[in-house]
Amino acid sequence: MALLDDLSGYEFEDLMVDVFRHRGYENVSQSARTADEGRDILMEEVVDGRRRAVVVECKHTDTVSRPVVQKLHSAVATYDYGGPKRGMVATTGRFTGPAREYAQELGTESDGGVELVDGTDLREIGEEIGMDLYNGRIEILCDEALAPFPPNTGPAAPVFDVVREIENIDPATIPTPETSVTFQPMVSISASTSATFETSVGVIHSLNETTELVVHAADDEPRVARGERSALVTNRAAPRIDLEDRRTELDAAVDAAVDAAVDAAVDAVERERFGRTETAYKEWAVDRLRQAHTTTVHYTGDNNVDYEKTCTPSRSDVSIRSIDPIYLPRVHSRVELGEYAYRYEFDAAGSARSTTRNDFRECVHCGADGIDATYTYCANCGSINCDDHIETERVEHEPVCTGCAVTERFALRRKYFYDEANREAFREEYAAMAVHEKAMENVPLAVGSVLALLVACIVVGSSVGVL
Repeated sequence: MALLDDLSGYEFEDLMVDVFRHRGYENVSQSARTADEGRDILMEEVVDGRRRAVVVECKHTDTVSRPVVQKLHSAVATYDYGGPKRGMVATTGRFTGPAREYAQELGTESDGGVELVDGTDLREIGEEIGMDLYNGRIEILCDEALAPFPPNTGPAAPVFDVVREIENIDPATIPTPETSVTFQPMVSISASTSATFETSVGVIHSLNETTELVVHAADDEPRVARGERSALVTNRAAPRIDLEDRRTELDAAVDAAVDAAVDAAVDAVERERFGRTETAYKEWAVDRLRQAHTTTVHYTGDNNVDYEKTCTPSRSDVSIRSIDPIYLPRVHSRVELGEYAYRYEFDAAGSARSTTRNDFRECVHCGADGIDATYTYCANCGSINCDDHIETERVEHEPVCTGCAVTERFALRRKYFYDEANREAFREEYAAMAVHEKAMENVPLAVGSVLALLVACIVVGSSVGVL
């Protein structure tokens, strides 16, 4: 039959590793492609709380006869394992009558027998796990996402957290943020690379490395994620949600977490598509790791001549241990304060998050965005300001920004007011002040004037002989 005809025998083994992993088997690995002793794939299963080894022979042929089953049964018997074990033969074709009869004679799987999986069985398995049987591609079926918000909170909680860092603003007074969530496809790949390079002088290079790759999977070309975003995806303790079963539950939780009198539910939920199949990500990871582990080795031959050899792991040297697709939420929040709108965006995994945009930590006038800087809210216009663009309002003694303040010089010093009414009120107050009170409106000038007068008195006194 046409099932998987385009695959080689080795490629069929690679495919079956993915199939078994998707079906829940553990520690799935391929044997070395030389001297595998009839054991193509080794894996484990847990049945009734007891762990059991499963030895698999893969046959990419039209028919499988009795000798293949006999050989596998012997391979199971000689496999060194400290617990129960059984066998399995998987084929793209069919089993002959004698092969099935012999498998029945060996007993059930629980008795250590041999399970037979033919092409028809593979079709059914493929439908379960999203496998395109005709070209060996494992399609990504993922409904699981990292939780976009901390447990028992709604979308406003992260915004309130960042607002608390701003001077002169009470988080309880800000309006409910407009919030949307984009679920970004990510793929976490665990792989091991084991290779040994030899020449006539012996081993010149070897490696045995385990690599964890986190990949942005929305685009056709994968990109490696690093830093905080990678840490979010690989954090196994981060809470997860099911996008299909809990979409309604998520929206209900969001609604319950905010003021019911305000339309504050998540405004939009978008789920991006995975750019490639799982098979393609596996192949990409193998190629990338082969390239990353390629090194040039210098060594001296038996003839005392120096040689140079480029050591590149083969495809069989790289084993993909697991591929875990997951959606990483990107939360977009928008808040309007006075004349300004502020955005706060972050990637989330429950309580953990990685900020990608934070307008609350940026001066609206100059764009300064220092991590350790102090920012102050101007209630007069709704701006957030760095220290260079915030002043103290003269009448009410509250912060006011240089952008909205009405100004005028008094005692040769600029004063800042919320509006013209406050400025007019101070004009009247200033006009009624005594001279010394007016002078105190510019303390540096007043102090400087007093010092200048004292110096002048000293000079005059010295010139007339008084001092």
